[in-house]
Amino acid sequence: MIAYEDLYLLNEPFMQQYRESFADSLDKGWFILGNKVTAFETEFASYCGGGYCAGLASGLDALVLALKYFEFPEGSEVIVPSNTYIATILAIYNNGLVPILVEPDINTYNIDPLKIAERITDKTRAIMVVHLYGKSCDMGAIMDIADKHGLRVIEDCAQSHGAMYRGKQTGTFGDFGAFSFYPTKNLGALGDGGALLSAAPDRIEKIKALRNYGCHEKYYNNYVGVNSRLDEIQAGFLSVKLPFLDEINLHKRKLADLYHEGLKEDFIRPVVHEDYHDVYHIYAVRHPKRDELRAHLLKNDIKTEIHYPVPPHHQQALKNKLEGSYPVSELIHQTTLSLPVSYCHNEQQIRKVIDVMNGF
Repeated sequence: MIAYEDLYLLNEPFMQQYRESFADSLDKGWFILGNKVTAFETEFASYCGGGYCAGLASGLDALVLALKYFEFPEGSEVIVPSNTYIATILAIYNNGLVPILVEPDINTYNIDPLKIAERITDKTRAIMVVHLYGKSCDMGAIMDIADKHGLRVIEDCAQSHGAMYRGKQTGTFGDFGAFSFYPTKNLGALGDGGALLSAAPDRIEKIKALRNYGCHEKYYNNYVGVNSRLDEIQAGFLSVKLPFLDEINLHKRKLADLYHEGLKEDFIRPVVHEDYHDVYHIYAVRHPKRDELRAHLLKNDIKTEIHYPVPPHHQQALKNKLEGSYPVSELIHQTTLSLPVSYCHNEQQIRKVIDVMNGF
């Protein structure tokens, strides 16, 4: 059986270093906001090209706190792609704001800059872009729109660790870059974790207070904050894996190249362009008979996933909240299939996937 993901095999190369880092934390007896968190924040900001970083408890919290920082008036509108994972939209609702859905480009699955301007109103305060599947959005066009209309830009980088647009890393274009370190991410912890990245040190200082009950100093609360802290143990694990992130991304890119070259034309494959350095957190193809294709692969001992089977505007939790028609999003959700493309997979396994798919 070729698993879609195998977290044991994925992390096996780092196990000894994980054990050493864990033992170090255990021996020191410091588990919240210690030296390991500070070290990882510095290392991750440096990896992304500079700036400042605050470690948080999850990627969702990163999105929530990025919006919370700006203290937008209740009912303000935030533009967001219609095919995003629901976490992006939940962050908007959890700040008392209104998500305004904009359709993606059918070729890249990322928000279509050409459709953003028509959704901007006098209530619009921000654009929350999502670098889906490990491909950067068209950040040149998006930043031009944001600058023209005086809008904040928050980047959801949960799937784009190390991805670049014209040589610049995702998470470094807008006001904040929000990252998740969920175990399956290209840079994954062994539990939940997240971070916010910004070029402005004062913004990160406020985020560090917000994550810790609103305190810059213990017991003295400056803001109405939350409890959302990356713990020492997970920060240590992330510091172990971070030096290997480029290697992980390169491996996934090589496997993606096999799919690009080997899959027959029946399958709609990810587009490739010189402006974009894709890291393939997810390798998604589209096919009109997606469910039959998935069953065919499983019959041949190949597991796949669907990212995502239900678009946000059809989720029960958002019923009667998200109005409008989103045919591009629905087409993507009905036809997309995620293929094995993990650091734990080898070329032989991917060639088997290609052979089985081409026989469909």
